[in-house]
Amino acid sequence: HEFGGNHWSWEPQMNFFSRRHRCVTYAARGFPPSDVPDSVDAYSQAIAADDIIAVMDAAGIETAHLVGLSMGGFAVLHAGLRHPGRVRSITAAGAGYGAEKAHEDYFKGISEQVATNFETKGAPAFSKIYAEGASRVQFQDKDPRGWQVFADRLGQHDSRGAANTMRGVQMRRPSLYDLEDEFRAMAAPLLVVVGDEDDHCLQPGFFLKRTVPASGLAVLPKTGHTLNLEEPMLFNQILAEFLAQVESGRWGPRDPRANPAEIMRTR
Repeated sequence: HEFGGNHWSWEPQMNFFSRRHRCVTYAARGFPPSDVPDSVDAYSQAIAADDIIAVMDAAGIETAHLVGLSMGGFAVLHAGLRHPGRVRSITAAGAGYGAEKAHEDYFKGISEQVATNFETKGAPAFSKIYAEGASRVQFQDKDPRGWQVFADRLGQHDSRGAANTMRGVQMRRPSLYDLEDEFRAMAAPLLVVVGDEDDHCLQPGFFLKRTVPASGLAVLPKTGHTLNLEEPMLFNQILAEFLAQVESGRWGPRDPRANPAEIMRTR
């Protein structure tokens, strides 16, 4: 799940996909009912990726289709890099905040402000500000009731866990662009999903599409960051088709004849 959500954020997908799949979701460390370690050093991008595998181990799952949004999108990408043998496919939605090299320093600074606000204002008060971010209002405009449920849950975050997650994971994780060589070697099928009004995820989404061999990119129109809640039917349809193609062996690397440098064939 994303930083602004928790394990309940996947209910539209759990309800839909559990008809045909075994589905497991969980709260990340720092998000109750999971543990909330006191030390920021207990949080990192590598730890977040390894936590996925720990949950799989506890559930007796050898391999899985991993689906993550935002912070969770980064986690499933890193799990694919760190534990390729455990991954059947990866869906990374809304993954890109802080990845753009031009905005790295700004992202770290604003992340520290968010962490401080959770500590000083507390989640109930600061959630009212955070929930109306530039890539959140699309959800609010389309589905005020669904957005309010999201905002209410955000207000129940553990303030210390949120601050530690922001400092230990978000601020310290490497840019996706710094992992280009690793992504070019990634064999797992990858689906990238991004909203067209989630501006700081668009270019990282294009980067992943151009870099990971067996990747596809879906851009949802008039959509912000909270993709799976904002457009649950569309998200489920795209994800279901991806899983079906992966399971049937039909989602492979790009056809080498589809040369991006070619506009029209002349001979």
